[in-house]
Amino acid sequence: MPTTLPPAPAAHDVQDGATAAPALALRNVTRVFGAHTALDGVDLEIAGGEVHCVLGENGAGKSTLCNIVFGSMPPTSGQVLLGGERFAPASPADALARGVAMVHQHFSLVPTLTVEENMLLGRGVRRLRPDRAGLAARLAAIAETLGLRVDLDARAEDLSVGARQRVEIVKALLDDPRILLLDEPTAVLGPEEVDSLLATCRRVAAAGTAVVLVTHKLGEVMRVGDRATVLRGGRVAGSGPLARDDAPDRPGGLGAADLVGLMVGRDASSLDPVLAASVGVVGQGPAPQGRQEAARTADRTVAQTSVRDTTDGRDAGTPPVLVVSGLCVDDADGARRVDDVDLAVRPGEIVGIAGVEGNGQSELVAALSGALRPSRGTVRLGGTDITGAGPRRRTALGLGVVPEDRHHEGVVTGLSVTTNLLLGRLRRFRRFGLLDRRAMQASAADLARRFDVRTASLDAPVSSLSGGNQQKAVLARELSLDPLRCVVAAQPTRGLDLGAVDDVVGHLRAAASAGVGVLVVSSELSELLVLCDRVHVAYRGGLRGPVPTDAPDARDRVAHLMTGAAA
Repeated sequence: MPTTLPPAPAAHDVQDGATAAPALALRNVTRVFGAHTALDGVDLEIAGGEVHCVLGENGAGKSTLCNIVFGSMPPTSGQVLLGGERFAPASPADALARGVAMVHQHFSLVPTLTVEENMLLGRGVRRLRPDRAGLAARLAAIAETLGLRVDLDARAEDLSVGARQRVEIVKALLDDPRILLLDEPTAVLGPEEVDSLLATCRRVAAAGTAVVLVTHKLGEVMRVGDRATVLRGGRVAGSGPLARDDAPDRPGGLGAADLVGLMVGRDASSLDPVLAASVGVVGQGPAPQGRQEAARTADRTVAQTSVRDTTDGRDAGTPPVLVVSGLCVDDADGARRVDDVDLAVRPGEIVGIAGVEGNGQSELVAALSGALRPSRGTVRLGGTDITGAGPRRRTALGLGVVPEDRHHEGVVTGLSVTTNLLLGRLRRFRRFGLLDRRAMQASAADLARRFDVRTASLDAPVSSLSGGNQQKAVLARELSLDPLRCVVAAQPTRGLDLGAVDDVVGHLRAAASAGVGVLVVSSELSELLVLCDRVHVAYRGGLRGPVPTDAPDARDRVAHLMTGAAA
């Protein structure tokens, strides 16, 4: 059961009268990067004691806005006001000292430092022996509130992606900030951790802190937000109170369908109907505002609607294209991370793996991609044993891999968009020992067009792309392999806006309809229920299930398995 959120303050209680200055205000803020305008005349007010959600497509300027407030970069023009006074932090450390904390979309932890050392970074600690007991006590109090615990002695580089994000969240709360900026904080958290975090957002706001929540998840917005602002193309597309089900005094507020329209610039009805249901936007009627109601509606819609036409790509009598038998993976210390996993994916089938982060999913994907060697068991692709093959050999045999951390594992940030789109097949463009740049550009342009990778120039570094466009570039590269027999996609929609999620879902479905086997590993249960034919659950290194997604109680059955209960 989800955590019960503390009641939201009434709209007139969030700010003490018309004379009180907003906790945070942006006045005509513009930020220009060369020829690109990331923010264009943004005006925004956030009151103390409210959860203010900021939404928009990737590249809309949300992260830029947060980085300006946090002192990571100055605005090109305009002003930021903190409690009515001009606020121009020279650095993040300056912002922290003034009571502004931030959790970044891309991790800011130093990999080689311990959790404790990362916690102390930027806090002006000059003592040779920091107050470890005091820090531990503060962390324990936060962990008790959040339900998130951290190991002070662990090195950041040894933590799973989910554990790293949890450390970032706890670190931001250490100093009881006046303004808390959360940039996609739940992207790698499991359902229970999300519930705890949203409850914490409400508690932090109830204590008077202004909470700015940047998220693409409408269920979270409608559940916890007081107000929302939507950015599109660097400008404010709309802003106002939210029509939440626990705020009956705001009957005219923004609903989920309104937010979708403001975000993507088109009516919510144009989205894939099953995907729309999974985020609480159903048909032309009012959107279900409660998280559980949206989930139940998604279950009914998934059960009643054909997710995709599988008659062309899938044949129940066809041998599996990917077969995993008795697979075990141990870490460097000999601890078992993947334990006796059996799995099969047929051509044209989409199989999902759900589960709370840290239950062996990352190690399983690494073993399937060839990045980790299993200690026992076999992996077969199209009948060929690839257990001992490296990543290049697996790619040549038709295995595409979309890694969970696209920023560090999916792209080479210092290389161009063109080169990243063609990684792994550059030798095809060699002519007399030299690369045929014209042919490379033509091929990259075709992929960018087909997968809607938006870039000012194919010669630009891939790091200049938004997160959604980086992910589409990885998908374009992996789904255009020739041959392509199977694709393993780990967290393929993590941190993406609704429009980009719609694109990713469409590309994976198209691959399956063409006869490709698709394995999706994700912490987004609603998306797995929408996309997949059946879903396994990762738990303590093993796999449970599978659960067919056309079952009316599929969500409840998968959630039950995620708790460790027997099927």
